[in-house]
Amino acid sequence: MVSDLTGFPVANASLLDEGTAAAEAMLLLHAHKNKKNKNNECNKFFVSNDVFPQTLDVLKGRAIPRGIEIIEGNPAEIEMDSSFFGQLLQYPNGNGLIEDYTQQIAKAKNNDVYTVLACDLLSLTLLKSPEALGADIALGNTQANELKKMGFQNENTFFFDTLKIKVSKEQAEKIKAIAISENINFRYFENGHIGISIDESILKDDLFSIIQLFGKVAGFEKMDIQLLETPANQIQNDLIRNTEILSHPVFNTHHSETEMLRYIKRLENKDLSLTLSMIPLGSCTMKLNATSELIPLSWPEFSSIHPFAPAYQTKGYIEILDNLADYLSKITGFDACSLQPNSGAQGEYAGLMVIRAYHISRGDTHRNIALIPTSAHGTNPASAAIAGMEIVLVACDEMGNINVTDLKEKAEKHQQNLSCLMVTYPSTHGVFEESINEICDIIHSNGGKVYMDGANMNAQVGLTSPAAIGADVCHLNLHKTFAIPHGGGGPGMGPICVRADLAPFLPSNPFVKTGGENPINSISATPFGSASILLISYGYIKMLGDKGLTNATKYAILNANYLKARLESHYPILYAGKNGRVAHEFIIDIRPTKSESGIDAADIAKRLMDYGFHAPTVAFPVVGTLMIEPTESEPKEELDRFCAAMIAIRKEIQQIIDGEYTKEDNPIIQAPHTANEVCANDWKHTYSRETAAFPIGYLHDWKFWPSVGKIDNTHGDRNLICTCPPIESYA
Repeated sequence: MVSDLTGFPVANASLLDEGTAAAEAMLLLHAHKNKKNKNNECNKFFVSNDVFPQTLDVLKGRAIPRGIEIIEGNPAEIEMDSSFFGQLLQYPNGNGLIEDYTQQIAKAKNNDVYTVLACDLLSLTLLKSPEALGADIALGNTQANELKKMGFQNENTFFFDTLKIKVSKEQAEKIKAIAISENINFRYFENGHIGISIDESILKDDLFSIIQLFGKVAGFEKMDIQLLETPANQIQNDLIRNTEILSHPVFNTHHSETEMLRYIKRLENKDLSLTLSMIPLGSCTMKLNATSELIPLSWPEFSSIHPFAPAYQTKGYIEILDNLADYLSKITGFDACSLQPNSGAQGEYAGLMVIRAYHISRGDTHRNIALIPTSAHGTNPASAAIAGMEIVLVACDEMGNINVTDLKEKAEKHQQNLSCLMVTYPSTHGVFEESINEICDIIHSNGGKVYMDGANMNAQVGLTSPAAIGADVCHLNLHKTFAIPHGGGGPGMGPICVRADLAPFLPSNPFVKTGGENPINSISATPFGSASILLISYGYIKMLGDKGLTNATKYAILNANYLKARLESHYPILYAGKNGRVAHEFIIDIRPTKSESGIDAADIAKRLMDYGFHAPTVAFPVVGTLMIEPTESEPKEELDRFCAAMIAIRKEIQQIIDGEYTKEDNPIIQAPHTANEVCANDWKHTYSRETAAFPIGYLHDWKFWPSVGKIDNTHGDRNLICTCPPIESYA
């Protein structure tokens, strides 16, 4: 759909909001242009003065640590030389005007400057696509003449869904007073003009209310309102779209609610989800998302509030958010919290930028080195790089713990420039770092701060805290520890909690007051990230309470150690603490048997589908391993069922080693087995259909059938896949 609307062949439809998407586009073009120019730095990025303010603020924040200079101005007046690498234009612009950027884009292209268009995707059903205008990247989000009769003038000749009405300041005050009394929100510009955005959800009664409101101010006692049956000539002819969109059969097949329901259900049936069995993904915490926590998201009191609604209209919402921030601060042991970062990686970046601002406030502008253990999540070094930091890796010992000697040597070596340590606790290897307090002390004694990755807070809540171990800031994956659904591309939330000395630097927002006294720029476009889903974590904490939260942590650790005890006689356990225990997750090593059997971790992951289970995490944090996390959500019966599947697969591996199956044809290497394959007349394997589809007893009561057989793991990563129907469908 996104490819069709934008006209571009490659789409990434999983970014967080328009502001962060614009920032990603800017960084992508910056890296591309400077690589193309062999690091001959092009560091200027032009931003139209009609771009939305919240987007601009996010851009400024991302630009600072990367040394990018944001140049704002009128697109028609800017002259871009070789020091520019890109420009961002809004289409339609922030005032609602539809502008033809064709010449502006062409002029930029002649100077080897790339163009990003921030679009209203719905408008692209009527407007020329960004590709047709000559742009290189498009991004965006997926969220009438009566006034003219009264003497009100729309500032924009051509427009899509947003009007900018010229009024006097006196009229604006009157309109605002009436609008507030009638629960209508407009956008009020500094010069007194009023912005009105209309979308497809607006009904006739809503339009009448707006028109009558303006009529009262203009002195019209009675109004004969006539709604247009066809759109007015509000789009210039040169920009009217004349290319076909949404021609894919999926957009033209389901013409009733029943058909649509069945289509969605068919998609759902292909998904091995938590509704079917446990999802033991280590490091991802696929826990229960209770219905009682999810239902409030559908209530209009929460779901229909605009992110920039006036504060007096959001008092209840703000009370909930303040309470949640307070709960999270108490859970982490810290003093303040920002709910703005809307993903775990955004939380990492926010935490590092707060640390950076702290050092700069003390005159330590040179502190830019981040120490990162080799066991860290891959997002850690990526976030540090985006924050403009230099990365120094710290070794781990054979037990998966941070090598304290190596850490101390590197902290002292880089003492003058040390910014922070990024550490995950419990570690990504699934063990509690027993030297964690000493590790934090080493960093502090050398002038740095400790950023704790909160990915594994599921093993901390109620038992310990980031503050207790000596950290200064942490992010929290609310889509892991605090029950927001994880998967399907989000949305997630990654708020950060900080000690008092870092609180002044928490992120701001251009419309809603957030953050500290000396805040960094916005991390996301909205003040509280994906605010509606915060209700899930609020409900989770509120309903469980102190005792329930602590018990959840205990059960998460207990379940992991139970699985370890059941499986360790069948598979080698890679890491454990000195008492033989693990945290809330653990790693089993498949490498010792691979040379004998030919079976690797990915093969076991696929065979687990035949047993009705989603795979554990494959090849992270160690290649050739499986990382298992049961969470606290699963009862002993489900844990035993998973153990039975893993033990049965280990027996199949042994049958390969013993020569009962060949390495080329066995039930693991050929997995998963679809219903079509098992039911086909032709069965080519040396093992039975029963072994393929029903290798263990419980499957006779209930069977999940994989919809796709064995695939090439990396083909999709290494090759662009067309979004169009297969060529056979055109025959």
